[in-house]
Amino acid sequence: MVPPDPSGEGVSQAAYATVYMPKRKANRNRFPASCITAYPTAQEALDAARDDDKRVAAIVQGPSKSSEGQYIFYLRQWL
Repeated sequence: MVPPDPSGEGVSQAAYATVYMPKRKANRNRFPASCITAYPTAQEALDAARDDDKRVAAIVQGPSKSSEGQYIFYLRQWL
């Protein structure tokens, strides 16, 4: 995982989000930015995931640029 930006510029930060996961894979720990929807609070992320069986609330870290040139987020914790 890419650590947070030490300058505090917000390049890579923790965020509450929902992760779009059409197929549940328990061992995944990074997701493309297109699968992430950020929310200001944990409760909002939980509410957004409640009625959608393909979205899971989580705390994610990112964005970071992968070696393939895609923007990705790393899983920190499922909510």
